[in-house]
Amino acid sequence: MKRYETTLCYIYGQKGVLMLHRTKKENDINKDKYIGVGGHLEHGESPEECVLREVKEETGLTMTSFRLRGVITFVIDDIDEITFLYTCDAYEGEITVDSSCEEGELVWIEPQKIGTLPIWEGDKIFFRLLEEREDVFSLKLHYVDDRLVAAAVDGKAIM
Repeated sequence: MKRYETTLCYIYGQKGVLMLHRTKKENDINKDKYIGVGGHLEHGESPEECVLREVKEETGLTMTSFRLRGVITFVIDDIDEITFLYTCDAYEGEITVDSSCEEGELVWIEPQKIGTLPIWEGDKIFFRLLEEREDVFSLKLHYVDDRLVAAAVDGKAIM
């Protein structure tokens, strides 16, 4: 079993929600899906330090107002991933695409269209929770062969 700690951030702006369409990396578990920006925590790094660094590296933006919205446990085959989910509602700078960002294309998506995009089934659950709740939630998503087979919110099974 492999265990990872990551961050994931959705940036809300006048043009919608900033998402990364993962099209460039080979053997990418997120290939062709739309996800937020973020990445793996480095040694000694807090989740907040990680999300600030990853957003800056992947977008060129400096977040000035962001907050933790949820902690997601992904169980995917032999991988356990703990993800700290953030939203951002204020930032400085302009979007730049660094040559080191080889993951995909940054696009602004209207919030009501997110559910029509190729996203993970569990992402639909946390987007609903982001809309419905102000408090920090815990979400566990269990996938087998890219298919969501179980989900729990705050320790209670919802499927």
